[in-house]
Amino acid sequence: MKEALYYSPMADNKVRCELCPHRCIISDGSTGICRVRRNYGGKLFAVAYEMISSIALDPIEKKPLDFFMPGANILSVGTYGCNFNCDFCQNYSISQQTPELERITVESLCETAGNLKGNIGIAFTYNEPLIWYEYVLEACMLNQKQGRINVLVTNGYINPEPLDKLLPYVDAMNIDLKAFKDDFYSKICGGGLDAVKTTIKKCAGKCHVELTNLSIPGMNDSEEEMDEMCRWIASIDKNIPLHLISFRPLYKMKDLPPQDFNRLISLRNTAMKYLNRVII
Repeated sequence: MKEALYYSPMADNKVRCELCPHRCIISDGSTGICRVRRNYGGKLFAVAYEMISSIALDPIEKKPLDFFMPGANILSVGTYGCNFNCDFCQNYSISQQTPELERITVESLCETAGNLKGNIGIAFTYNEPLIWYEYVLEACMLNQKQGRINVLVTNGYINPEPLDKLLPYVDAMNIDLKAFKDDFYSKICGGGLDAVKTTIKKCAGKCHVELTNLSIPGMNDSEEEMDEMCRWIASIDKNIPLHLISFRPLYKMKDLPPQDFNRLISLRNTAMKYLNRVII
């Protein structure tokens, strides 16, 4: 546990977290939406600091990053919690629940990354890494200093100031663009589209960026929405890769069918009108 960055004290021992656009007002003894930033006596603490739920050496294509150091392996690590609560979450057992955890210091993590033969660096993934901010920032700084790569797999829901501080230490990101309608983000994910769009625009000019869209039948898979989304992406850079991923019925959407592969092909054809690299 470590005192958090980016928060403001308030009356009655409350605090306002300033890390992400939720700007949670947190009472003494409670956490914000993400579950990993807790108020103790009027101070905000990162309670997941140094706590690991998942760690593995993965192909970088699994992030997915298809156009950044292809063929490389990267040490992937995550904790628990999320600042979204997506009904379709594919990793709900760590994002919405509290799994078994192991303590690993920043120094130990970077030492492990350096000792793995053929490993290019560290990917912060599995759950939402931006809510693990203090640990991710420190690990990225040390890992970069030691000459290795840093990758984030993220929903992109973060305020500009903490993002600006973190970005110089990030080499590549895969950002989930879950839909292109704000009501989908608010009702299905518990977040907002505009902040994610701001993150994508900011990061695309400062590190390698690829995007992922999980296609859900009848929810975010219309031709019109894909057309609008890809026109917007192309206005930033038509070379940004877009990964179209098929929905699997999990968590609160177990009653929906998997996405039909032919539907993905049709959506890819729409996307390719605007983007040069669309992967299914």
